[in-house]
Amino acid sequence: MMLPIYVLHWKAALGGHALVTVVFASLHRLPCTAADSESGHGHARLDARGCEAMPGRAPGSLPGSLPGSLPGILPGITPGMPPAMADRQPIPGLALTPPAPRRRPVQVLCGDLALRIGRDGTWHYQDSPIRRKELVCLFASCLKRVNGEYWIETPAEKGRILVEDVPFVAVELFWSKGECGDGAKGKGDGQALSFRTNIDEVVTAGPAHPIRVARDVVTCLPTPYVMVRDGLEARIGRAVYYELVALAVPERVHGERVLGVWSRGVFFPLGSAEE
Repeated sequence: MMLPIYVLHWKAALGGHALVTVVFASLHRLPCTAADSESGHGHARLDARGCEAMPGRAPGSLPGSLPGSLPGILPGITPGMPPAMADRQPIPGLALTPPAPRRRPVQVLCGDLALRIGRDGTWHYQDSPIRRKELVCLFASCLKRVNGEYWIETPAEKGRILVEDVPFVAVELFWSKGECGDGAKGKGDGQALSFRTNIDEVVTAGPAHPIRVARDVVTCLPTPYVMVRDGLEARIGRAVYYELVALAVPERVHGERVLGVWSRGVFFPLGSAEE
């Protein structure tokens, strides 16, 4: 049964544009008037869209409306118009307001957090070690170094943490030899040295990930480091350092004969050849 015309007016007055469009899209499948459908005249004349042709009005138009439109509701929308076309029709008095721009969350400075990274790479919360590696990896992904200080930074919060030496430890070394032609002769011949850290990040020593060796001010023992990312370094463990020494070759750097390793075409000194 077809909806009365005042019902359509009521739906449009309440902002039921989508509902009215759906009703219009289905009007051509119904008899044009309820009286015609209930009159029992099974041999009524139909127009090209299947609507019963009523005397005195154009085929396919609604009762009390001009042909091809519905005054007072949605001008310019015809009963047989697809919903996609009806949605693009202008509606008098309707102002389309663009959505408000999404504001970036204000980052809260939390000061010093109760997080500490020990020299051995163990993360502590309130002096208790964090045993869940997944949680450590999550914290490490938010770690940044700014002006020599270490921060845990998210879009919403930022807090400083204590790092006793460096945040990561290189616990495993992978050695690979380049294929013929991969690297110049006398420059490692394409040799690549990769390190796996205690949070399972793998970096390959080279121009972007240099190796450096620092000396303890008291014992003068060498402490090697490799750059991981964005100023964050990993201390090369003692066992891994011995593997590096086994791969070391003598070279001259600034006129001094030193031992070092090649990786990705870059020579990294480890110490004097006389030691």
